[in-house]
Amino acid sequence: MLYDIHLRMSYAFGDTTASGRQQLRIIPQNVPGRQRVIATILDLQPRPHERADRLDFFSNTVVETAYREVRGGLSLHLQARIERDFTPPTLDLSPRLDGFEALVMRQRNLGPRAPHHFSGPSPRLPPNAAIADYARAATEGATTVLEAASAINNALFRDMRFDPEATDVDTPAGEAFANRHGVCQDFTHIMITALRSLGVPAGYVSGFLRTNPPEGQARLEGADAMHAWVMVWCGEEAGWIELDPTNGIAVASDHVLVAVGRDYADVAPVSGVLKMAGKQVITQAVDVVPVGGP
Repeated sequence: MLYDIHLRMSYAFGDTTASGRQQLRIIPQNVPGRQRVIATILDLQPRPHERADRLDFFSNTVVETAYREVRGGLSLHLQARIERDFTPPTLDLSPRLDGFEALVMRQRNLGPRAPHHFSGPSPRLPPNAAIADYARAATEGATTVLEAASAINNALFRDMRFDPEATDVDTPAGEAFANRHGVCQDFTHIMITALRSLGVPAGYVSGFLRTNPPEGQARLEGADAMHAWVMVWCGEEAGWIELDPTNGIAVASDHVLVAVGRDYADVAPVSGVLKMAGKQVITQAVDVVPVGGP
């Protein structure tokens, strides 16, 4: 499937003058056998005084910008054409859940996708006893790692309520879980915490999700949004498998991967500091449009 992706973000701050540095993780990755980046254009307005493009430890594309002085606002427009061709595996090749922690510890690879990086607590995800209890209950009867991960994926979709007004980007996973509502970031953080409590390495994936309008209705411009889901290490043979607890599904060709990390802190689309006086208004719009499709 070919997609044209447009991401527009803007920061408006009136007549105020601002300065600062930012890191952008918004450019999709090449993933052999799953996703190919055909072209990308990133337009930054006004043009930053400094710009550097690099890869971080997890092989995410990072665009670093610096503004010495800018008045009125900032905006960015990402255009990308992506070929995404992936079907979730139909066979469960993951090992048994009991004894899996010992198998993880025997891994000698310390590269960007090594399970060790995704096993313990991370900056935004300390252990949580309530989530751990929930994970044990949700996976009762599960024998393999993938069965356990799928059980948690389905349980969160059943028990949590999607509510874009309930949390913000800084809401702890434990708080969102206690209230049983949140957005994709919350669903993803809770599932990662649950899996790690069972000794299963899990990471955070940010990206874009194609959404389909109701039958007979046209797409709404900007109706899509940046999304988040979970990657689960299911052993040497099965590798990393991605699940979407917000929608209770396995990740397939409707998901376009941008960045991976231990939690949101590693993959935030925009991070850094802008120094200014007064308020700022932030807007975002995403379109994921199949090429030649509706």
